[in-house]
Amino acid sequence: MVPLFVEQIKAGKPLTVTDPSMTRFVMTLEEAVDLVLYAYEHAHTGDILVQKAPASTIGDLARAVKELFHVDNEIRTIGIRHGEKMYETLLTNEECAYAIDLGNFYRVPADNRDLNYDKYFIDGNGRRSSFSEFNSNNTTLLTVKQIKQKLLGVKYIQQELKAWGNR
Repeated sequence: MVPLFVEQIKAGKPLTVTDPSMTRFVMTLEEAVDLVLYAYEHAHTGDILVQKAPASTIGDLARAVKELFHVDNEIRTIGIRHGEKMYETLLTNEECAYAIDLGNFYRVPADNRDLNYDKYFIDGNGRRSSFSEFNSNNTTLLTVKQIKQKLLGVKYIQQELKAWGNR
């Protein structure tokens, strides 16, 4: 989305958003690498590991990019595309039932149950985590200022801003 906004700015076009209140997780490449390294060190085969990433509304993301480039391009709402979701879900309610909170991450252990169904139909398992669904609408939402700070740490944005200032 950010590269699209940058290209639209460079072309002098409006920044197009499907719905400004739509939310998406925000993660830099470095944060993604940190997630992989953390998973390598702490996860077990078959686990799901999710980083507790912050999110942003698409409208705030567009405003942040505009402010970084010091432009006044219009932000145009074009409507939600077929099948597009208002927010991203990284852990469903069912996955959260067994998720383990590791601080900055959630770990959903692999389902390695055996086929002795008496354990589940007679004895049962009352254990359930207290949280449900982790999505981009119920995580920390970044402000425009916080989004700008995060973007300024991205090499692509640094290069584009430098080129924009030299035009």
